[in-house]
Amino acid sequence: MAAFAATLALSAVAATPARAQVAAVTAQDRVLGRADAPVTVIEYASFSCNHCAAWHNDVYPAFKSRFVDTGQVRYVFRNLPTQPQQMSLSGAALARCAVTEKFFDVASLLMRNQEAALDGGPLQDWYRPAIAASGRTQAQIEACVGSTETQAAINADIESAVAAGVNSTPSFFVNGKPVTDRSLTGLEAAIRAARAGG
Repeated sequence: MAAFAATLALSAVAATPARAQVAAVTAQDRVLGRADAPVTVIEYASFSCNHCAAWHNDVYPAFKSRFVDTGQVRYVFRNLPTQPQQMSLSGAALARCAVTEKFFDVASLLMRNQEAALDGGPLQDWYRPAIAASGRTQAQIEACVGSTETQAAINADIESAVAAGVNSTPSFFVNGKPVTDRSLTGLEAAIRAARAGG
């Protein structure tokens, strides 16, 4: 698909503000869980980052089951594309263009199948299962990927990452506070502290 081969235009962000702050969750975010959950976990990730894929494949299922499905956590996924950008940007756009309720299904498929694409497998083989799960036709996805709205949404994620001082993926914030231990145990401790008001 030619549309996926084109690099999305990224807005340049001059510098990180003196006091880093995570942008508030808006209707443009991709969110899983109850809107009134007591804790919000925001992840900045890239679809071409192998550490991100490892977290999504190995930690995310238990994280979702234990915290999101039980109503304790509202989980927010934001894109921070990394090298190779052709892959990370096209993955970000594809997931963004899925029917909103299908976003996390598509994201999981892209993370699960990432290794073959990073190893030089055809990107078309990486896209295909994700498009099939997207709730849209290939033509709809291709039209959406190249749209200014999709570019703006990805740029907004990038700008919010820079504003929050994010410099690696995956990066996590629990109720606005950065968490360096992204293991299930580390996130559980941060969630517990957030619930206790810490």
